[in-house]
Amino acid sequence: MQLAGGLLQNGYQCGMLWGAALAAGARAYQLFGPGPQAEAAAIVAAQRLVETFLARNKHINCGDITNIDWKGSTQRRMLMQMARYFTRGGPLLCFSMTAGYAQAAFSEITHAYSSPTADAPSAPVSCAALLARKAGLDDRHAVMAAGLAGGIGLSGGACGALGVATWILAMKQGPQDGAAVAMTLPGADALVEKFLQSSDYEFECAKIVGRKFDGVDDHARHMREEGCSAIIEALAVQ
Repeated sequence: MQLAGGLLQNGYQCGMLWGAALAAGARAYQLFGPGPQAEAAAIVAAQRLVETFLARNKHINCGDITNIDWKGSTQRRMLMQMARYFTRGGPLLCFSMTAGYAQAAFSEITHAYSSPTADAPSAPVSCAALLARKAGLDDRHAVMAAGLAGGIGLSGGACGALGVATWILAMKQGPQDGAAVAMTLPGADALVEKFLQSSDYEFECAKIVGRKFDGVDDHARHMREEGCSAIIEALAVQ
């Protein structure tokens, strides 16, 4: 839930993409087990998921889809924007998008894993999977997270490592029995501030690194050269 609204309601990549990428990673683990091959396959699947989402919706960021300035609004202005969004049927549009994209995402995940995969680079392959392991998650969860690398499928959006750290924080707290999952997340503000201090106050992967990654091998090379190590070390401790 905390990935909705574009990562803690910051307007970045639509929560559907974060969820679909996690689902792709879960399927990769079922098929390939732990390790570089599964992580590389999850990233490739996430790339396809982003392309499909973009083709269907013209944008991948929640703020662009909803026309809500999640990041730069005062509370009063945010409430006004939300009111307009609800009156013009925004939630129904999102529900419709979800229903259609779920089917498309399932198809893309299936097709992504239907053909033999190329040789995977040596570990570490994914910044997101590496963070998950450093934070103490098991191999299954690490592969689930792998496709978030590079701003989800190497698309350069909001940092996948921050998405993983948010996911971990939410899982640790968990909802009380019978309670609905809340949009707010205690400790999230401190987590984001820790991230920003380690990323030179940039949210998006392409701005942090200075470019988008040119495929799985390029990202893996960046990881072997300890790229983004300060961010990963900062977020691994919660």
